[in-house]
Amino acid sequence: MLVSYKWLKEYVNLDDLTPADVAEKLTRSGVEVDAVHSLSEGITNLVVGKVMTCEKHPQADKLNLCQVDVGESDPVQIVCGASNVGEGQFVAVARVGARLPGGMKIKRAKLRGEVSEGMICSLQELGFEGKVVPKKYSEGIFNFPQEMIAGEDAMAPLGLDDTVLELDLTPNRSDCLSMIGVAYEVAAILGREVNVPEPAIVASKEKASDHISVKVEASGDNPYYGANVIKGLQISESPLWLQTALMAAGVRPVNNVVDITNYVLLEYGQPLHAFDLDRFGSEEVVVRRAADGEKIVTLDDTERTLSGDHLVITNGNDPVALAGVMGGATSEVENGSVNILLEAAYFSPASVRKASRDLGLRSDSSVRFEKGVDPNSVAEAGARAASLIQQLSGGEILEGPVEFDELNKNKKEVTITLNKINSVLGTHMTAEEVSQIFDQLQFGIDEKDGEFSVTVPTRRQDISIEADLVEEAARLYGYDNIPVTLPNTPSTPGGLTAEQLKKRKARRFLEGAGMLEAVNYSLTTAEKEAYFKEESKSRVKVALPMSEERSALRTTLIPHLLDDLSYNKNRNIYNVSLYEMGTVFHTEEETVTVQPEEKTFLAGALMGLWQEHSWQGEKKPADFFVLKGIVEGLLKELNITGEIRFVQSETRGLHPGRTASLYIDGTEAGVLGQLHPATAKEWSLPETYVFELDLSTLMSFPAEAVRYEPIPRYPGMDRDIALVVEEDIKAEELEKVIVAHGGSLLSSVSVFDLYQGENLEPGKKSLAFSLRYQNREKTLTEEEVTEVHTKVLQALEEKLGAKLRA
Repeated sequence: MLVSYKWLKEYVNLDDLTPADVAEKLTRSGVEVDAVHSLSEGITNLVVGKVMTCEKHPQADKLNLCQVDVGESDPVQIVCGASNVGEGQFVAVARVGARLPGGMKIKRAKLRGEVSEGMICSLQELGFEGKVVPKKYSEGIFNFPQEMIAGEDAMAPLGLDDTVLELDLTPNRSDCLSMIGVAYEVAAILGREVNVPEPAIVASKEKASDHISVKVEASGDNPYYGANVIKGLQISESPLWLQTALMAAGVRPVNNVVDITNYVLLEYGQPLHAFDLDRFGSEEVVVRRAADGEKIVTLDDTERTLSGDHLVITNGNDPVALAGVMGGATSEVENGSVNILLEAAYFSPASVRKASRDLGLRSDSSVRFEKGVDPNSVAEAGARAASLIQQLSGGEILEGPVEFDELNKNKKEVTITLNKINSVLGTHMTAEEVSQIFDQLQFGIDEKDGEFSVTVPTRRQDISIEADLVEEAARLYGYDNIPVTLPNTPSTPGGLTAEQLKKRKARRFLEGAGMLEAVNYSLTTAEKEAYFKEESKSRVKVALPMSEERSALRTTLIPHLLDDLSYNKNRNIYNVSLYEMGTVFHTEEETVTVQPEEKTFLAGALMGLWQEHSWQGEKKPADFFVLKGIVEGLLKELNITGEIRFVQSETRGLHPGRTASLYIDGTEAGVLGQLHPATAKEWSLPETYVFELDLSTLMSFPAEAVRYEPIPRYPGMDRDIALVVEEDIKAEELEKVIVAHGGSLLSSVSVFDLYQGENLEPGKKSLAFSLRYQNREKTLTEEEVTEVHTKVLQALEEKLGAKLRA
């Protein structure tokens, strides 16, 4: 809603306030002002000029030499290219040195050899948007429609001495879709009176009912219809004050009758429509529902097909207007119109909204009817428009109007107590203060012992319950005046739960390791899951899926991660490491009757190079051991105690020889391995490695407390051994024997090499270990280390048949 400050001052005394002050007060009371536009910004030295003579430029066919009186002793010469400039016109002239919007500065210039001392301006050059400029002036300069004084300031006559407030209204404040509604709001904030203009109609003795009748067949959709008849009027250009008021509000002027209906719409928020009575087609107005397939050509010259849900105004036979939305072209007021029928009606919001949405036709009228207009202002707005038409067009208003009236104009009553208002707002207002607030809002009020019975004007349709009155009290009391208090509740320090901390640790570790987090839908397809999970009753299917791709709740995170890898590969990104932490769903029922079990899983997928150092020429592709290292590092980061074992296994969808299950204290907690080549082919992926851990299970294991150990003060000794063993013996078994017999001096052991090939017997392999011996209390001697190391070698040979490789 665009609100002209000059126009607003006609209803409320604002002499002591600037537009910025009004905007600030409105915003602080809950009616947000988005912007304040000064129409004079950037314009200087603009005067009224009278074109004394206008001749063709001797050197240019499309230019004119104009002698313009600008209030000085001699006229000035201005070269003008507008085709509509002519002798005797009063125009807006930017003198030499003037500035126009956009930073344009007017200078003395020579155009084809002729001096030009200024510029005759169009409305667009003065900052008006092209959509609000009258069509008459849209392609040329503007000339004043009435006699003016040459040399006087042109800013005020053009309405450029105005400021426009741009309101951002919430849907419930339809009362502020009118100038009078905004005036009531401002007056309530300031505690001042509102001056609403009184219609001054001089009606003839001739009755409107002798020329027109009104019949409403759909009274539920149209409880009030009023028709004024005005005869003998003259269609002409509107006076300048009316045109500038409309343009400031964002409406294009058309002619005096149409402009008045738009002016009253903006003033009262009540849409009106004027029909050419001589082209109406009959002497009766019939309001009814349209027939299915019935057609009408609206004012935008578009033929529209109607349905039985749409309300129309007819002449008894044919539709002449789409009720509350737009008039019809056949009865449009034109330059030659003499007699008009002026409609002022109340149409139900639902019927207007339905027609507007169905036909894709939204207008200033439909917006206001959809939100609801004031039932007590309908007839008053019609009288106001009739009065203005009589003043500006010289028409004769017939005695009337002719009405159909079943409209409920009763005011709502809402009761509330003083205690309720203060308890909700945390204030200590007195009954007198609350009464004053409701008086400022011009609500009727009856107060007794702290209980208020409030009569709400029909213009405020947003007020219906106690909470609405509390809000009004808060707005007018001032949100800034409401005391700031803290809730009287016990406070607890914030923090993360143990589970949240572990999840955060897991994310930080994986991202630190170089993986990126993926977030996927919890819905998937049974076909994708079948590559990793057998079809079973544990899968939860969606009853009404949005698509086949989202037809079941996931039981594993891996398929979506493979989708992500494939998506990247198709875009030439081949080195990708992703992880996802999300929920999977299981049920034991074929037909789900209870909530499925939800578990948190953590999965990862690696493809391409794990590391690449271009400068050194080093490349490390992702493989099983990189994957296993990530999982081991994660378990260490989570400080999980207990026996951790990786056991070779066969898992659906994974490579049978490169897959391991993770066990912690004998409980299976996840799986890791290479994607089966057949599965990878289905996703068009190269060699890919994945892991999936049951994070809920991991969280159940106690975490070992982090303990500080000082750096050893005494040096240790390293011994490397290469052991020849049977192929079926695992490194884990050898490591257990080493640890068991290394005693307190053995501080660490790690595998660093595996060899199979020449110089080894068939069925044998060589595993190399690095053992570190250390005593934190003293420096070890060679003899001490040799004694313990010999015991380790003997135990390896006795228990596993391991021999030192020659």
